[in-house]
Parts: sequence; structure tokens; C-alpha cells
Amino acid sequence: MNIRLIINFVLFQLGWFACVLGGAWNLPWLGTVSVMAILAYHLSTADDRLNESSLIGIAVLLGFVWDSILVATGLLTYQSGMFHSELAPHWIIAMWALFASTLNVSLSWLKDRYFVALIFGAAGGPLAYYAGLKLGAVDMPNQFLALTALGFGWAVIMPFLMWASMRFNGFKTSSTPNNTVEA
Repeated sequence: MNIRLIINFVLFQLGWFACVLGGAWNLPWLGTVSVMAILAYHLSTADDRLNESSLIGIAVLLGFVWDSILVATGLLTYQSGMFHSELAPHWIIAMWALFASTLNVSLSWLKDRYFVALIFGAAGGPLAYYAGLKLGAVDMPNQFLALTALGFGWAVIMPFLMWASMRFNGFKTSSTPNNTVEA
């Protein structure tokens, strides 16, 4: 098994818990600072830092817009890390960057599998937010509506991010089948 894949997976889990528990315990900077350190390591191991940074930037922008829509519509509410009441908190935005760091490494198996990515997103996205709810980092005033919206949103987001990960692959030599990148 590829050590890079294992390290990527473990660092994602550590960063995810730092963000969620930091948000729940009113220590939102804990997650954001942790993610910054993880991303510094991640980018230092990338074969193409510009492409990998571009992918992370795309995911951050997409995540900021998506989560801010969920906050502005009242589907999600957060207890800490808010710069504005209708925008996603900074630790959630950091989590989008953290998630992007998995796309070309531990989630590279989803490349060219858009239907599987759709299912993965439709199920995994809401499950991650539900875990955040249970840990106290997020609230869902209408849980059914919030989870439904998250499922539909992530069903679109995940295939798009997998496409973007092929276009902006910072780990070309180790994560792409046949060591090629499709443009």
C-alpha cells in the first residue's frame, strides 16, 4: 500500500476532527491552523504544487459559496468561527481545502468514476455534516431539509471536484492511472 495514501488519509482525519471539535468547543482557530499545517505538508509532497494549489483554491471557492448558501438560507447554523452571520465559518472553509487535499491522493480511486463519485457525494456529504451535528459543531433547524439539500448538493459537487482533480493533478506520477492527466 502507498504510504502517501495512508498519510493523506490519516492527516485528513486529524484535520477533520480538529475543525469539527474546534468549532464545537468554541476554538475555531484550532481547525483552521491545523489545516494550514496539513496543507503545508501536503503541498510540500506534491509533484506539481501549482496544479495542486489551484485544485485547493477551486474547492475552497466552491465550498465557501455552497456552505454560505446553506447558512444564508438557515439550513445550517454554526456556533463559532463566523466572520458574518450569513457566511460559512472559516473552519468550514479550511475543511474544504483539507478535503481537496484528498482528491488526488486517497480519493484518487474515484477518478473517471463520475457515477460512483455522485453516489459517494450524495451519501458521504450529508454523513459528514451529520457527524458534525452530533459532535456539536453545526445545527440543522430542519434536519431533514438540510440533509436532503446536502445530499443533492454533494451529488453535484463530488463529480465536479473529481473532474477538477484530473485537470489540476498535483500528484501526476503517483495517483493517476497510467500516469496521465486528462485536460
